[in-house]
Amino acid sequence: YCSRLGFERVAEFEFWATGFEGGPQQISADGGNTTLAVFEASAGHPIIAQKTGIAFSVDAENFALFARRLPGEFLAPDGHQLHPADIVDLDLCWSIYFCDPWGNQFEINSYDYEEVRTDLILADGITPTRLWPTECYSEFRRAQEQ
Repeated sequence: YCSRLGFERVAEFEFWATGFEGGPQQISADGGNTTLAVFEASAGHPIIAQKTGIAFSVDAENFALFARRLPGEFLAPDGHQLHPADIVDLDLCWSIYFCDPWGNQFEINSYDYEEVRTDLILADGITPTRLWPTECYSEFRRAQEQ
């Protein structure tokens, strides 16, 4: 989480991670204003991998940084190694779905649609994945252009 997603350990809560078995490591990407508690599974603290997903919205620059590190240590939810072609064009935003090494599912997305399209997709020659037909948002796009 720290090396790939830009999180840092929150020193204020370090005692939880080191004070007892199964305690959470608090991490943050915004200086501790918001935190994510990451637990280690153990006999005393059983954890089931999170399968419903957590989404992180980031700006275009950070989305591109993540995408340009692919392939990396994260896997797609179906288990294949992530590649830039796994970027999903949702017409309103760009997404990458992935799992951490423990099977927890995540999404990183950016609503800086045009910036990602220009500075990453077109610049790097990426052919993104589409989950929905483009017609789903054609009316929305027309309204935005007026």
